[in-house]
Amino acid sequence: MEECISVFDMLKIGVGPSSSHTLGPWRAAERFLEELRTENLIDTVNRVKVDLYGSLSLTGKGHATDLALMLGLSGQDPETIPVENIAGIIKSIEDKNEINLANEILIPFYFLQDIVFNKNFLPFHANGLTFTAHTTDDQEYSATYYSIGGGFVVKEERINAKKKIAIKCAFPFPIDKAEELLNYTVTENKKISEIVYENEKSMRSEEVIDHELMRIWHTMLECMYIGCHSEGILPGGLNVRRRAFDMHQNLIGLANYNTPETWLEEIRKTEVKFRQILQWVSCFALAVNEVNAALGRVVTAPTNGSAGVIPAVLMYYLVIENHEASEKEIKQFLMVAGEIGSIFKKGSTISAAMGGCQAEIGVSSSMAAAALCELMGGTPEQVLMAAEIAMEHHLGLTCDPVGGLVQIPCIERNTMGAIKAINAAELALSTDPKNAKVPLDKVIDTMWQTAKDMNNKYKETSEGGLAIAVNLADC
Repeated sequence: MEECISVFDMLKIGVGPSSSHTLGPWRAAERFLEELRTENLIDTVNRVKVDLYGSLSLTGKGHATDLALMLGLSGQDPETIPVENIAGIIKSIEDKNEINLANEILIPFYFLQDIVFNKNFLPFHANGLTFTAHTTDDQEYSATYYSIGGGFVVKEERINAKKKIAIKCAFPFPIDKAEELLNYTVTENKKISEIVYENEKSMRSEEVIDHELMRIWHTMLECMYIGCHSEGILPGGLNVRRRAFDMHQNLIGLANYNTPETWLEEIRKTEVKFRQILQWVSCFALAVNEVNAALGRVVTAPTNGSAGVIPAVLMYYLVIENHEASEKEIKQFLMVAGEIGSIFKKGSTISAAMGGCQAEIGVSSSMAAAALCELMGGTPEQVLMAAEIAMEHHLGLTCDPVGGLVQIPCIERNTMGAIKAINAAELALSTDPKNAKVPLDKVIDTMWQTAKDMNNKYKETSEGGLAIAVNLADC
């Protein structure tokens, strides 16, 4: 039986640039610290070493994996750390050659020696990492984790499997496949978002669900706002210039606002011919992923590399399609998106290291298409069709980040995923589901087969595609 996956597992607040290469290792470091506490070892640790394997090693520098590990071992939390403090914490570790382990114990730490980049792959998953702690009484404690995409971290032995199954059984509507979800909507006469809400209520109160959904949205909105008002060159060495700032300035004109919320209202007043719509949607997506590339705070949706698609499409609905939309529609959108993402995770992968960019931009586009389709009045059949259409036209998309950075082609790909999501929703809305030829579950199966057949050099290793066609000298 598959694990229970909440909307809040699929949409997580964190720090860029990568969910599997930054957020995942960060969470793995936190879990390792928890294990040391459980084993009553943390007070005796005098050195920690981390070995990175496979894709984590090959593109770890560009994805700030080493920085994430240092922050995680320092006891910092990616959801709450003030992003302006990150540079100072890292500089202190590097300058002093010591780390405040778990924010409790000062130990020596030589980041160039104690974080080891191994190019070989571990058999269980492409993103493997092993922590080793040495203690004052010459003990050694090791643990290996796998960052499987979207910030999810597992151990091969799946020690929490029984717990996950127990949680799954608490869901009134357990879902592994899209067909099961559709059947529930028919038998219960509910929308997809309503089915999801019932499942969430088995884990949390309505007040907590509503509050957390809106916290996710406000983080997305703030991220778009920051991205649209930040200019300059992104870090990493590619000299990529932020584009959202200039695009936004041309679109917004002389509007007067001072908060993300008043900004949204001003956008509603702007001209919305087809070209402007394309530009606004692209601007929103660019803004998010430029913030992500600069180690800013984003919502993993379902990954950091694809974090711009869902907020861009939801913002499109709010500022273009429905000026009367409120919290109700925002929460509805996020719940549908989260559920579609969970079905992809269960049936295929949301890790580019396992499936290429189809697993990130493709899945996020499907999530956004489905959510938009429901808000636009689509039936559950049409909602699932929208998700299918979006993924069908991302199948085989490679992950080939230049320099191992989540910048080229990743930032632009979010704009394409968002536009495709809107188009997929419109196609589904104008189609009788009885005439559909390809069910969503078949596309998910096909995506997974495509992922397994894909050459490893196109799976977030920066060993093929644009990653070798374009080099740092070109930039």
